[in-house]
Amino acid sequence: MRHGFLLIDKPTGPTSHDIVGQVRRLLGERSIGHLGTLDPFASGLLMLAVGSKALKVIELFSGLEKEYELDVVLGAVSTTYDPEGTITSVERPLDEKPTMSDVQVAINRKFLGTIDQRPPDFSAVKVGGERAYRKARQGKAIDMPTRQVTIHTCQVQECSYPHMRVLVSASAGTYMRSLAHDLGHVLRCGAYLAGLRRTKVGDWKIEDAITPDRAAWGNVLPLKEILKGFTGFQLSEREWNDISHGRSIEHRGEELVGWYEDLPVALLEKDPKKEGFVKARKVL
Repeated sequence: MRHGFLLIDKPTGPTSHDIVGQVRRLLGERSIGHLGTLDPFASGLLMLAVGSKALKVIELFSGLEKEYELDVVLGAVSTTYDPEGTITSVERPLDEKPTMSDVQVAINRKFLGTIDQRPPDFSAVKVGGERAYRKARQGKAIDMPTRQVTIHTCQVQECSYPHMRVLVSASAGTYMRSLAHDLGHVLRCGAYLAGLRRTKVGDWKIEDAITPDRAAWGNVLPLKEILKGFTGFQLSEREWNDISHGRSIEHRGEELVGWYEDLPVALLEKDPKKEGFVKARKVL
């Protein structure tokens, strides 16, 4: 049984949970999760953590930068900011329709760097202890808090009104639906996200992904390869015995991963009760 990550090229239509279920059946493994969901209308790179040990290290990758291809429709708005909501046209005079240059200028002025972004009402964000989308479906008012996100790059590739294609790289937690909607607001013509494809998560690229039906153990990237970029150190047999039984060991470094016999065996942290000692936060 291998523990590691599996790169899946999710098609449009199924939910991320549907894909997890499909891969569970193909691999015969229940312990599978993902590093970030994709909406049903979206496609692209879905990173799956396979095996109980891989699930324990998901937290290390929660802040990875992501890259997307956006298909945006101008001149209309959607209640969900995507094609699944109620869409309403926004009429504008022919000579006021934004050009590709207009759109890029607006992006450069308003949407690059660290910005405050309001997630869609139809999202899984919890507001007052309840998922926002549940309140939205019931027609309840939602006091959605903004969050800070970082847009690293946002480049218009094509623009033939009302259709536009944009390449975006952004911090984790950035809503591409909100980006499209907010851009339409700034342009005073309305916009919604008609299509989305995730092409990169951290250093992992869509070109290295496989379709869900081809999922096999041979495609799983081993955990030792996944964690080799993190600082770590080799544990002696005695140190590993102590760590695995919940005892701390003397160590003054800042290494995060403990290795034993060339395998990652624990995520470490400083022992707050003993200066110069570390203990296992998680045993893998």
